[in-house]
Formats: sequence, structure tokens, C-alpha cells
Amino acid sequence: MTIEEQLSYLKKGSVDCISVVDLQRKLERAVMTGKRLRVKAGFDPTAPDLHLGHTVLIRKMRHFQQLGHQVIFLIGDFTGLIGDPTGRSATRPALTPEQIANNAETYKQQIFKLLDPEKTEIRFNNEWFAKFTAQDFIKLSAKATVAQMLERDDFKKRFESQTPISVHELLYPLAQGFDSVALEADMELGGTDQKFNLLMARQVQREYGVADPQCVMTMPLLEGLDGDKKMSKSLNNYIGITETPRAMFGKVMSITDDLMWRYYELLTDMTPAEVVTLKEATTKGERHPREVKAELGRRIVADFHSQSEAQMASDEFDKMFRERQTPTDIALIERPVEAIKLVKFLTNEGLAPSVAEAQRLVRQGSVRLNNERINDVKLDVGANADEEILLQVGKLKFLRVRFKSVER
Repeated sequence: MTIEEQLSYLKKGSVDCISVVDLQRKLERAVMTGKRLRVKAGFDPTAPDLHLGHTVLIRKMRHFQQLGHQVIFLIGDFTGLIGDPTGRSATRPALTPEQIANNAETYKQQIFKLLDPEKTEIRFNNEWFAKFTAQDFIKLSAKATVAQMLERDDFKKRFESQTPISVHELLYPLAQGFDSVALEADMELGGTDQKFNLLMARQVQREYGVADPQCVMTMPLLEGLDGDKKMSKSLNNYIGITETPRAMFGKVMSITDDLMWRYYELLTDMTPAEVVTLKEATTKGERHPREVKAELGRRIVADFHSQSEAQMASDEFDKMFRERQTPTDIALIERPVEAIKLVKFLTNEGLAPSVAEAQRLVRQGSVRLNNERINDVKLDVGANADEEILLQVGKLKFLRVRFKSVER
């Protein structure tokens, strides 16, 4: 790619790039000297189960990696003890070292679904902060003023509402900034909610004598399957990266055509020009939206599983919706004989997020038992020994259940 093409590819989907001129200069210097940019993204190990919303930032790391630059996945095992105050209305409870270690391992396993492990530098910021003396922390805390910290929106709101702000929380942006000093970062990536911290890092670098501080790029929050609120497990509008290929593909096929282009932009490695060409072909009627959405689904599934599994998921989806066939790989579980309300059983087995939601699904005709639509929210299942049933919730969720007598 030319420098212009690299800039276009790297900026794809981003919200802020501070600054484009500086990034272009750094890219040109990398080409001239052969020295790769050091691209940092920090993660406090607090949420080990990732969904596609989390991967927007990781994918941008991959884009820098694809262009030959050094990607640094920084796990904040020290800053995790403080707790990132971003977006918090109260002081966040600190994690224990054991929790941090467990979450960090899970992160390491999951990020390599997108990043090349041989080209990814994994660092922990306790590596340098463990060596910090009290004098070092005083020196660091002198790099910014309290007035600057209170410019931060979440601190400002808490201060005005007289909600406590612990002194250690004020250290968080400074500690994150020192990470960039220790790692000699040329570029830092983060979500839009991290902009204050990322800009503070530029200031901290300057204060420690870095002549050419890092550029900053922020990435947006990804909309969930509803196309409205951000992707979140609590809102049940997410696609988890450890979900089965069939579940992932089916969820992608459920999004609107408009949201599809947002996902193409943020969840694929296609260049902006390629996305524009595909969108124009779809608008002109040269490509059917359903076919283009299926291509998106296969791309996403292949990233987290494999090309063959992506194609199988696509073929299975066609069987279910075009040929009205039942999937061939439905999980079979065994449960003890015990009469239980169907709506409670659906909730217990994860086919519905709550009993109230299970009742709603039954009433609207979205639940089938042995291929028959169920409308009775008071229906019991599980009373007969060695009975095997087939449950279907919506168009995508299937489960076979065999009820077995418990041997005493």
C-alpha cells in the first residue's frame, strides 16, 4: 500500500486520529528507516469473556500488524489494582491479584483468534511499576494538575454531585500515561471513552522527555444486534467470540441491512474502497443484500473458527430457512426426571434470559416442542422417564433433552 492507502485503511471506522499529519509522518519514517511503529493498546483484565464489540479495538491492532508494525497488547495487572474510573459514578472495587491473573490468561487465549501470536508483544505493566519507589510516584503525580483531572467528565460529575473520588483514582490516567513512556509507544489505540487517558499519555511522555509523543486513535462502541444500544451481554444483543459457528452466523443474519455496513466497516479487514464497491453493487441490485450479509457472516465466523466451519454454518442456515430442515448437530443433554415448568426449564438451560422473557416467547409462538408450536406458559416437561424431547426457541436455538431416572 502507498502511505495514503495505509492511512485510509488504518483510519477505517475510527472516531479520532490525533493527529493524521503526525501519523502520516510516522508511517513515512517507518518506510524510510525500516523501523516499525510501536502500537500499544491497554486492557485491564476485568472482563475475560469477549464479544464482537470488544474486538473492534483488537481488529484495529491487527490492521497495524498486517502493515508490519509492532503490536503491544498491554495487560494492566498493576493498574487493574487501581481500577479504571472511566465511566464510573463511584469508586471501582479493586481486583485481587488472583482475579487479575485468571482474567489475563483468558484474554491471552482469546485475542489470538485475531492477532498473530508470533508478532504480538504481550506485556504487563507491573513489570515497571513494581520497581517504582514512593519518590517515583511523587514524581509521576507532579506531571498533571488537579484542575486538569477535574476537566475529565466523569470526575467532574462526581465532584459536582459530591460523590467521593479517591486519590488513587487520580493516579490512573498518569499510570496509563507512564505505560507509554515505558513501552516507547508511537501510537496508542483505545475506545472513545478512553480519550482523556490517551491524551494524558501524550503529556506524560513529553514531561519525561519524549520528543515525538504517541499519536492517538479512538474506536467507536459497536451497536448490538438491535442496531440501537451498544453491544452488551447484559442487554442480550451480543455475539460472543466463543459462540458456535452456527450461532454466530445466525445472529449476523438477524441484523438489519443498514447495520450490516457498520459491521463490514468495523468487523472485517476489507479496505474502505472494497466496502464502498460492495455497497454500490448492492444498491444497484447487482448483489442481493441477503447474499452480502451471508458473506459478512462467513467472514466473521472464519475469523474465530475456520473457513470450513463458516461455510458449514452458512449451508446449515440455508437448510433451516430455505428447506425448513432441522439442524443435524443439535446438542443432546440428559436431565433427571422431574416435572418442571417449560418456561423455567428454558431459562435454566440458557435458551431464554429470564422466566418473564421465556413466557413472552411462548405467548408470541416462538417456542416449539417436538416441532409443535407451544402457547401454554404453564406447560410442564420432564415428568416421564427416558422421554426425549426437541426444543426450539426462535429460529436459531435448538436443544435435545433426555430425561433419565436417577439411580440410587
